[in-house]
Amino acid sequence: MENSFAITTTFIAYLIMMLAIGVIAYQRTKNSTDYFLGGRSLGPWPAALSAGASDMSGWLLLGLPGYAYAAGIEAFWLAGGLLVGTWLNWLICAKRLRTYSITTDALTLPEFLSRRFNDNSKLIQTIAAFFILLFFLFYTSSGLVAGGKLFETVFGLDYTTAVIIGTVCVVSYTLFGGFLAVSWTDLVQGLLMSAALLIVPIAAMNGGLGQLTSDLSAINPELLTLWNDAKGEPLSAIAIISLAAWGLGYFGQPHILARFKATRTNKDLGTARRIAVTWTALSMIGAILVGLVGLVYVTQSGGEVLEDGEKVFMLLVNAMFHPVIAGILLAAILAAIMSTADSQLLVSSSALAEDFYKQVFKKDASSDEIVRVGRFAVVAISIVALVLAMTPDSSVLGLVSYAWAGFGAAFGPAVVMSLYWSRMNRNGALAGIIVGGVTIVVWKQLSGGWFDVYEIVPGIILSALSIYVVSIMTGEPEESVKAQHAKFEKQLTELE
Repeated sequence: MENSFAITTTFIAYLIMMLAIGVIAYQRTKNSTDYFLGGRSLGPWPAALSAGASDMSGWLLLGLPGYAYAAGIEAFWLAGGLLVGTWLNWLICAKRLRTYSITTDALTLPEFLSRRFNDNSKLIQTIAAFFILLFFLFYTSSGLVAGGKLFETVFGLDYTTAVIIGTVCVVSYTLFGGFLAVSWTDLVQGLLMSAALLIVPIAAMNGGLGQLTSDLSAINPELLTLWNDAKGEPLSAIAIISLAAWGLGYFGQPHILARFKATRTNKDLGTARRIAVTWTALSMIGAILVGLVGLVYVTQSGGEVLEDGEKVFMLLVNAMFHPVIAGILLAAILAAIMSTADSQLLVSSSALAEDFYKQVFKKDASSDEIVRVGRFAVVAISIVALVLAMTPDSSVLGLVSYAWAGFGAAFGPAVVMSLYWSRMNRNGALAGIIVGGVTIVVWKQLSGGWFDVYEIVPGIILSALSIYVVSIMTGEPEESVKAQHAKFEKQLTELE
């Protein structure tokens, strides 16, 4: 009873702190630019950690440790791909996307792509917003499922009640504070996540890395090989490519790209990149160590092997720490879930308000009206996601496996090529978005041979080819588009 009270008190204190940040951010939110991009005022620390925290979600504290628990250091293929992808995304996209979004005065990713190619039909903006709403609706609901399971496990609550409580917490500070609240809470949550992932394995490790290696070798030597799976079978080229290819998804994630556009200055982006890459590296190393140390702990303690390896972080925390400290560390899981769900809600609401409502229903909508619609969208989208999350075994979770690939393929090539290739035109951009998104859905249904490769690989290849071929076949971009690109290049030099 005492343990439960201590953990509950810690959770409540954490949630109150997050809501307080939301209230402070609300007082600084005056218009739609403030609500959706924080007034482009983020410094390097909140920009970097907000991008990382909103990216990783509960996957970092549950999924990756669970994978390492089952597969050993094979998990470094996945972690390495994500680390390289993080670095390249900040290096390739950050400065140019921030500058171009200022040149085009675009708040959202669909709006940027539409204005980049002077798409008066708004077809690019509408189709891109549709993909965002579709994927993020299910992505968000999966986060609410994870939050529900956490509250259910920690507090013994009924699953339905647990999901509702988690949803209310996330919606509250997103609703009022908008992007600033999301980014500031992500800064706190990102630091908490990385601290938890480093503290837990170090505290649970006896004898350092040398002893850990020896213990793992005694359990199963194959856990220590990069080139074989846990059964001793050589990893195929398809398996390695599929794991490393996760890093390709970064170039098309709307909630991560928004942090680039919201950063205070171009000069801050270099510092932010170093912070983001360091945070990602430390966090993923910690996550893999949690899985490996957890396997040794479970084996040596004489307990049964976990059927669900994703619970290994919670197992170690409950076994190794005082209830108050355990409450803080378990709050890191909630932080991971909340930091992604809030970003997804905000991007979805901006797509509904800026890219649907303003473009389709009321082109002359004022900034205040857009903010009101955005806040209404947060509530509406969260209610639909909540309904989908009410069943823990809902098939909605199946979509999460390719939501990352869907965004990466639909938007990644279009974003990167639009920032660097002046010959790209509207038709090419439209073709790339559609082909990338459709390829992910179709490829997922196929199996056998190279059809087993992670669908993001063919999705990005076919999307990029579509952009190139269609742009070449349909003629030069309009003169206004060329002039805008020249203005962007000049502004990029001036802002260096």
